[in-house]
Amino acid sequence: MANVGGVRWPRGIRPSAPGSRTTRLELFYDLVFVFAFLRVTTVASGSPNLRGLVQCLVALALLWWCWTGFAALGNVVRTDQGIVPLLGFATSAAVFVLALSLPKAFVDQPGGLPGPLVFAVCYFLVRATQVAFFLWAVRTDPGVRRQMFTLALPFLVATGLIFTSALVPQWIFDGRAETAVRLALWLAALGVEYGAGLAQHRAGWTVLSAGHWAERHALIIIVALGESIIALGLGPSATAGLPLTWPVIFAAVLGVAVVAAMWWAYFDTLALAMEQVLHRTRDPSARGGLARDVYTYLHLPLIAGVILFALGLKGQIYEAGNPATPLWGVPLPGFHLLALYGGVALYLLTLITLGSRTLGAARWPSIVGVVLLVALVPVAGQLPELAALAVLAVAAVLVVAAQTVVDAPRRRQVRQVALEEQLASEAEQTRWRGHHL
Repeated sequence: MANVGGVRWPRGIRPSAPGSRTTRLELFYDLVFVFAFLRVTTVASGSPNLRGLVQCLVALALLWWCWTGFAALGNVVRTDQGIVPLLGFATSAAVFVLALSLPKAFVDQPGGLPGPLVFAVCYFLVRATQVAFFLWAVRTDPGVRRQMFTLALPFLVATGLIFTSALVPQWIFDGRAETAVRLALWLAALGVEYGAGLAQHRAGWTVLSAGHWAERHALIIIVALGESIIALGLGPSATAGLPLTWPVIFAAVLGVAVVAAMWWAYFDTLALAMEQVLHRTRDPSARGGLARDVYTYLHLPLIAGVILFALGLKGQIYEAGNPATPLWGVPLPGFHLLALYGGVALYLLTLITLGSRTLGAARWPSIVGVVLLVALVPVAGQLPELAALAVLAVAAVLVVAAQTVVDAPRRRQVRQVALEEQLASEAEQTRWRGHHL
């Protein structure tokens, strides 16, 4: 064992460091979540109603909690060293099967394995592995050792509730009652997991590397935005040949314009500013609380907003290329229209909250943009689908452009600091390579 920072680390595990960044293996983990996000939108599109949407958002929240376990472990240990990659591959397989079970996770269908039970087993395996590995790796830390029961109990209660949801309703309830009881138990499990997280930074957890923590969450936003691009290109019949027409090109350009606006709204300045604030927060407890609020909790609605937008976008190019569809398409169904506009509005609303929490600044153009998007929904509901998408694209681009202009003084400062940090890091890496390689 190595003794680092007062903790004697087991053989085969290398601790992380304050300057560590995301590893390639962590990007491999995220590939599984690309598929999981795809499954969420696919399942939601198959049940275009409020109940189906709530079920899929709850499933997304549980998937997100699994992902945060990977992010937290990567901030404590080096995920590409020693025995940790084997652990990652095993839990990635469990997440993949968990995503496969999503269509049957609430209502078991005839044939095959029981979907709710498969989901419960996979969720248990992922969370048990993450919690057990963390407690084993840092077991010599006196602070963590005193909190072991506190750290393990929420996971045990939450997975117990999910197992109960998979087993009990099958012999007590049927039909809608079974689905309602299962959803209620899942919501209770979410309450336990997320409620326990509110006190997690007081139970021995903090952010060792602010750069790693911010980068991991930024990359998962990229994954979600990529899901929107995939949803744009894959219609209800992905194998059907689509004629390349002007409406197809128009739909593609409009969809990419909205995704680009969402990317710019987060990455151009705000993501850099949030990371810099996290770096400047030196107190471990304060840093843990900030990381929890800004990244663990507030990045979930960011992901949900992108997923909702992808759900509304799903099949736009297919519809545009279908010869049976009118030139500009038909008005979007209410569910998909609300998902399309509501997803972008939720994304902007979360960015407003992030700016307030980290910078103490009101993002007035974005606030106006959210109000504008809500007001445009009745209008867009009367328009053909391509026209509704065009209105959304114009509104999103204008809002982001206005926010960029308003943020200009802070933007210059934040981006200059980020550039200087990048140049200093590159110079140090060049110096080291010149001496050692």
